[in-house]
Amino acid sequence: MARRTRAEMQETRAALLATARKVFSERGYAETSMDDLTAQAGLTRGALYHHFGDKKGLLAAVVEQIDAEMDARLQAISDTAASAWEGFATRCRAYLEMALETDIQRLVLRDAKAVLGGVTPEAQRQCVESLRRLLEQLMAQGVVAQADPEALAALVYGSLSEAAVWIADGEHGAARLEQAIAALGLLLRGLREH
Repeated sequence: MARRTRAEMQETRAALLATARKVFSERGYAETSMDDLTAQAGLTRGALYHHFGDKKGLLAAVVEQIDAEMDARLQAISDTAASAWEGFATRCRAYLEMALETDIQRLVLRDAKAVLGGVTPEAQRQCVESLRRLLEQLMAQGVVAQADPEALAALVYGSLSEAAVWIADGEHGAARLEQAIAALGLLLRGLREH
């Protein structure tokens, strides 16, 4: 049997990820069989096992991919904002708005929570660290009231992530998003230095 090249292995992995993301988004994790996934990808179960271990490992990889995309989008908001405060506030709002996007809603906020227990601790640490840096900068500028930046970042992250799950969980996501954005405004006003 011929050995596969690194490029072929990466292609196989990418095909499985792309197919899983599409099928999981359309049907949900529970309604997707491994045979459906591999057939749609034009690959074998062995390829799935080799690259991801099992269906749960594949979901974790898809969630990690989406999470990285979300992080990049949020960082772009911070990087292009007119001010650090505008970037922070817009970033918080954008995170809540993402809860209505199909991939994020179904895979990150529903299936990952049910199957994997949520996003990985590493992803949570990265989010909190990113928020900590932003809050530290805003405190140094005198925009945000002085507090322990890591504790404040953990509170903001927890509030946003729970609100996103709440938005995604139910039939009235758009109405919940509006309510959450209004509440976010109150929360953000409370952070400002008066």
